[in-house]
Amino acid sequence: MDCVHFRWFVEIPISVFGISHLSVAPKGHRRKGEIKWQLRGAVFAFIFLFTLVSHAEAQIRYSIPEEMKKGSLVGNVAQDLGLDLRRLRSGRARIVGGENLQFTELKTDKGTLVVNERIDREQLCGDVTPCSFTFEIILEKPMELHPITIEVLDVNDNAPTFQNSHLEFEISELAALGSRFALESADDADVGQNGLQSYILTPSVHFVLKEHVNPDGSKYAEMVLQKLLDREQQPHLSLKLLAVDGGNPQRSGTVNINVIVIDANDNAPVFNQSVYKTTVIENAPKGTPIVTVNASDQDSGSNGMIKYSISKSKAGMADLFYIDQSTGKIYVAQEIDFEKDKKIEFRVEAKDQGGLTNSSKVEIEVIDVNDNAPAINVVSFTSPVSEDSPPGTTIGIINVKDLDSGDNGLVNCRIEQNAPFKIKSSLRNYYSLVTDTVLDRESVPEYNITVFATDAGLPPLTTKKTFHLKVSDVNDNAPVFPKDSYSAFITENNSPGVSVITLRAEDPDENQNARVSYILENSNIGGAPVSDYVSINAESGVVHSVRSFDYEQIKQLVFVVKAQDGGSPPLSSNVTVKLIIQDQNDNPPQVLYPVQTGGSLVAEMVPLAADVGYLVTKVVAVDVDSGQNAWLSYKLQKATDRALFEVGLQNGEIRTIRQVSDKDAVKQRLTVIVEDNGQPSRSATVIVNVAVADSFPEVLSEFTDFTHDKEYNDNLTFYLVLALAVVSFLFITCLVVIISVKIYRWRQSRILYHSSLPVIPYYPPRYSDTLGTGTLPHVYNYEVCRTTDSRKSDCKFGRAGSQNVLIMDPSSTGTMQRIQSERSILDEPDSPLEVFKQLTFHCFCYII
Repeated sequence: MDCVHFRWFVEIPISVFGISHLSVAPKGHRRKGEIKWQLRGAVFAFIFLFTLVSHAEAQIRYSIPEEMKKGSLVGNVAQDLGLDLRRLRSGRARIVGGENLQFTELKTDKGTLVVNERIDREQLCGDVTPCSFTFEIILEKPMELHPITIEVLDVNDNAPTFQNSHLEFEISELAALGSRFALESADDADVGQNGLQSYILTPSVHFVLKEHVNPDGSKYAEMVLQKLLDREQQPHLSLKLLAVDGGNPQRSGTVNINVIVIDANDNAPVFNQSVYKTTVIENAPKGTPIVTVNASDQDSGSNGMIKYSISKSKAGMADLFYIDQSTGKIYVAQEIDFEKDKKIEFRVEAKDQGGLTNSSKVEIEVIDVNDNAPAINVVSFTSPVSEDSPPGTTIGIINVKDLDSGDNGLVNCRIEQNAPFKIKSSLRNYYSLVTDTVLDRESVPEYNITVFATDAGLPPLTTKKTFHLKVSDVNDNAPVFPKDSYSAFITENNSPGVSVITLRAEDPDENQNARVSYILENSNIGGAPVSDYVSINAESGVVHSVRSFDYEQIKQLVFVVKAQDGGSPPLSSNVTVKLIIQDQNDNPPQVLYPVQTGGSLVAEMVPLAADVGYLVTKVVAVDVDSGQNAWLSYKLQKATDRALFEVGLQNGEIRTIRQVSDKDAVKQRLTVIVEDNGQPSRSATVIVNVAVADSFPEVLSEFTDFTHDKEYNDNLTFYLVLALAVVSFLFITCLVVIISVKIYRWRQSRILYHSSLPVIPYYPPRYSDTLGTGTLPHVYNYEVCRTTDSRKSDCKFGRAGSQNVLIMDPSSTGTMQRIQSERSILDEPDSPLEVFKQLTFHCFCYII
């Protein structure tokens, strides 16, 4: 790879030291005091220079050849800048601020700068040398800016070329020796040693080639006549002009020259000025006149007629203008760009009819106009930004450039009004966009920030760029209920789990910070936790009843619900909920008077002399319900004589509606129904016995059958007879079964006793014993008889159980000894009489 190097540049004005120049006189002419003063000044200058260099801004400069492959190493930026690779990654190092950023790439993982795209020096800089482009490497946290200059070295990849492949000259045979004929210059895109070096003319019998160098360094050649021409001997000359460069390998270009020899034109045109200077404003419209050149020819006639043309000595420049061949006036042919060409030079030729030519130089200075608006490049932009970011938080960095010069290139940046942001300049051409106040996402969730960059030209040009900034949420708002308290109604006797009320709290935050959960606060209602009465869905806020409510026990519930968001830390708010239980007509009226008794006689006396409206009695009833469910009305349902009594609809008073007479029945039976006003209504019935007589003994016999209801007695007799029949059937059945079982067992035991076979002892559970090893000498068995509806009516009987043991004697065959422990003789099995007694006892207990 070609040489790659970097340099450090520090510019220090010599005027700082107060010395206009520092020189050393020849040894023989120095004076002692002058030499001493100059040495002292040099020492001070060196000390100041060393101090200033230590604080100067460093600029890295690399030199690379053009046409390098993609990925080729340019230089180790991290090593040259003295930066750590971690600093490059943490500072988000990147290339900014250049127009040719695509040519290089920064590898932050290695800290190297590599070629990213093919670099053509000729396309990049043209004939400008040295060729270089500059950019900056920017790092954040803290912000650092390191300028980098890449110098592109030329390689010999272009051969010299002529604009025309054929040149033709008409030269008079009278042309004097030394006559000059300007040749078309070759154009070589390379520069330096690789550029155009020399011209070679072959053959060179009549002409010699003389080379010249323009002030800009370009070379052109002239043919100089060194031998007189003779049209009669040689009317045409064919020459070849060869242009060679100095590269390795060497490249060349050729052009054929045809010389036509004509007669008698011995004076060439002469310009009145050797150099024409003028100015032109950039972007001047086509056809704008620039300057007029003038040449004269001493010949007369056709030999004195002059035609003007723009020399093709410099490719591209002549295309910007065109000249009137007759008048010599030069006009604008194409749009001129100051940013590309600040000064334009070309040559104008004057040629007479005899073929003699002369040339003059035209210098045009381009005047800049404000035709380039500022360019805004975003270096970095952070979105979203947290709403709790403090004022002064940097959200973006921009780079602003203007290609114009002077005041046209001075740029001022601002942002639109009424935005909580401001812009400030931290480095040259770099601006930081920062917050100016505290942000609130709930008020403004996002911003469109428009940055305006305006230059100082006349008229000024403005560029704007809009940044869309989103504000991220923090949990700074607690859930809020729309009301301070809520009231809900529920009807008593509700089904458990029914929905009572839906609570909804709003949180202006978003996402998890706005996710509201509903919690029932712990409290007691009547000594029981509130969770025994109601529950709440944590997600939907729906309050459900846990159990059925009874209005007569509890009228209302008051509890607190907390709404809590999902932020960290969570925020919450409370609301009071009052649950009002509404009454339902679930209780019938209760009659307090007259008291209804089963065995006693209650009767009201009405004298025979009672007038109309006589108050017999008053039915008093209450209803534990409330409201219209407790509004009672009284009606006479049945009566012995409906024409004699009436009941007050509202007060329940029983009064006579006509005069009582001795023909009326002594015993009057009234049935009064008491109804509430519920839907559906409930009622109660009361029977009022009224005796129409002057004294109670007179009617005593009439009311004796009031104590027992005939219908009730008939029903009771039927049920008693039925029960007796069932019990008798069960008794007889049980008796037959038990007697059969007992007789069967008795017969089996007798057969076993009289047989001579070995007997295996059998111990019924109730006759088992512990062989005298326990604390009791005998085992007592109890038979318990209980009724089906009482746990305390037990019949207990006990008797001593005999202990019989049958022992097999192995020494005797077929004989058996019987040992009696407490009785002297062998107990025989139960007799039928004993069995009957036990059976009778069992049946008696069962019936009881």
